Amino acid sequence: MFEDKFQGLTGSNTIVTKPVVQFKNITKRIGDKTIIDNITFDINEGEVFGFLGPNGAGKTTTIRMLFGLISITEGEILINGRNVKDDFETAISKVGGIIENPELYKYLSGYENLKQAANMYENITKVRIDEVIELMGLDKRVHDKVGTYSLGMRQRLGLAQALLHRPTLIVLDEPTNGLDPAGIHELRGYLRNLAEKENIAVLISSHQLNEMELMCDRVGVIQKGKLVTIQKMSDLLKQEKAARVTFTVDNVSKAKLCLENMFRDQETIIHENSVEIFINSDQFSEIINQFVQEKIKVLATETATKTLEDKFLELTGGNDIE
Repeated sequence: MFEDKFQGLTGSNTIVTKPVVQFKNITKRIGDKTIIDNITFDINEGEVFGFLGPNGAGKTTTIRMLFGLISITEGEILINGRNVKDDFETAISKVGGIIENPELYKYLSGYENLKQAANMYENITKVRIDEVIELMGLDKRVHDKVGTYSLGMRQRLGLAQALLHRPTLIVLDEPTNGLDPAGIHELRGYLRNLAEKENIAVLISSHQLNEMELMCDRVGVIQKGKLVTIQKMSDLLKQEKAARVTFTVDNVSKAKLCLENMFRDQETIIHENSVEIFINSDQFSEIINQFVQEKIKVLATETATKTLEDKFLELTGGNDIE
């Protein structure tokens, strides 16, 4: 949905994704300590990418290298094909960001804050200011003092500032911190809109797993400076639906044979009075129906499912979430 399409030599449409930012074999060492260990990943245009990790995993360090706030020991970061090391000003010129809470003048109106921010760039017109006001839904309150804004309104104004120069990449560090459920819901909607309609790449660093579930297209999990996995959120959610089910039955051997015939690639574990198998939750009724047909009496069932947070803790070795 967020990808360029072109006609292949055969005349059929081929999907091509265009990376906006590329982390290539990035390593950061301080003294003899490796903080970031050879991480590689891309973030594509029109994609919301979640960056997850426990305390001290390296998320903030990675973002600081992206913004040129600390040096890169090895590897390179490319933004729109420009190397942050060699051509920093050009590379960073199409990046906007909010690190936790946006810096705003509370005694000025929202509009006056946007005018102040516009002075940092060349050729930001009144038309462009009005565009970002509409894009972020600020038109009803933009002439009110920022000191009267809720945290959610201030986050939206901060995003509007970050969008003034038409960036191709937006970076947000813990954007939902302190927001109430309504504010989180609002922010999520605006970020999805930016990705889908403005084709902007969005990088979110956050510990709010449930928000990542609703916001992100893909997530990257970092642990002790190493990239553990990158997965589509849809794939993680499929795994979340999987469950280990134990059936207490009157005939264990017959139940085992029945399950093995139904799920040839899944291991069936037998106990004294039960059989155990790892299945998708929507296959449960199928098994019960088959047991009924085979005249296997089910005396009890027990289901253990993994939540998205369980999956995260499994990937990161069970450490505390940042």
